[in-house]
Amino acid sequence: MKWYLIRPPRIYRWLFSEAIFRGPKEKNTVYLTFDDGPHPEATDHVLRVLESHGVKATFFLLGKNAKKYAELVNRIRKEGHMTANHGMNHLNGWNTDTSTYLDDVQKGEEQIGSAVFRPPYGKLGYLQYLRLRKKVKIVFWDVISGDFDEQADGNQVVRNVLTKTRSGSIIVMHDSRKALPNLKASLNEIITQLSEKGFSFGTIDNLLEHKIV
Repeated sequence: MKWYLIRPPRIYRWLFSEAIFRGPKEKNTVYLTFDDGPHPEATDHVLRVLESHGVKATFFLLGKNAKKYAELVNRIRKEGHMTANHGMNHLNGWNTDTSTYLDDVQKGEEQIGSAVFRPPYGKLGYLQYLRLRKKVKIVFWDVISGDFDEQADGNQVVRNVLTKTRSGSIIVMHDSRKALPNLKASLNEIITQLSEKGFSFGTIDNLLEHKIV
């Protein structure tokens, strides 16, 4: 399997102190989020599973995909979910100059119509952060599912989420072609087990007045 951190490095919470990583600890609520869509098959699957559980989620959309699948973006919103910006072209902030990166974020915002932004790969330069924090609300995560890992399986994805999720966790999954097999094998089980543990589900717009915890 690929190596990755289920939680962001601790230094992230210090460096990016105005970003959101987790919701309030006091509320037994978690926040399902989906990156990189929309994708016809993957997003359709996610929406059907969410509807079957009566759960709302947040979709961090790529501008290029939102432009290509505008009807699917409308469906996400019509079904009561939140849409937010994941950039226009999924750039890696660590190897992209600041001007190019900010331009890509702006184009994504214009396409998607949201000033809530998640950095692709979670890789954001500090100068990029300083510039962006004046214009957008930056959202990272508390738990990453690993569904993008083609060497993992659905059981591993379920374990990643269930062993790390706590009150307020923002959980990252992906409605992308690459993640689709693991998504199909894990999403329903994740929602079922989190519900059985007593968690409710919220969307990121409920957290926009909160700083990290």
